[in-house]
Parts: sequence; structure tokens; C-alpha cells
Amino acid sequence: MKQNYQYPLDDQWTTAEIIRVTNFFRQVEDAYEKGTDRTEFLKTYAAFKEVVPAMAEEKRLGREFEAATDYSLYQAVKLARSLRTKRFKMALK
Repeated sequence: MKQNYQYPLDDQWTTAEIIRVTNFFRQVEDAYEKGTDRTEFLKTYAAFKEVVPAMAEEKRLGREFEAATDYSLYQAVKLARSLRTKRFKMALK
């Protein structure tokens, strides 16, 4: 994992919205680094989608996040949705 990066955030978001988005980014990191609870991951993704409902913006943030961390939002969400296990862990590329 790359160190000393900043999450891609929009300065128009409220503090509560920044917290929702940041919580989701942390869940993605956990999915790659140590594994995470699938239900909690999908719950934080739903909260993220309340802040970022547009797919184009989600894709842009996902690209920026992946450029900073090497972790894919898209792949993590895709795997979490496809599994039925309680926990899951992403494999690095």
C-alpha cells in the first residue's frame, strides 16, 4: 500500500458527508489489508452512494482513490456483492 496519500474528497460536501465517504474508503482499505465484514462494507457503500449517487462521480472518485492507494472501489464492491460469506478479503493485483 502506498503511504501518505489523501482521499479524494469534494470541498462542497458537509462534514457528515465527508465522514460517510471516508468511512467507505476505510472499508475498502480494510478489505484489501486485513479483510472486512461484508454486511458492514455494503452498509458503508450504501451511505457513500447517498453522498455520491452519480455513477460518473463514483467512477472518478474510484480512479483517484485507486491511483492513490492501488485499491479498486469497483472490484471491492463487485466482490462483496457476489459473495454470501460473512467476511471477505481482496487480493492485490
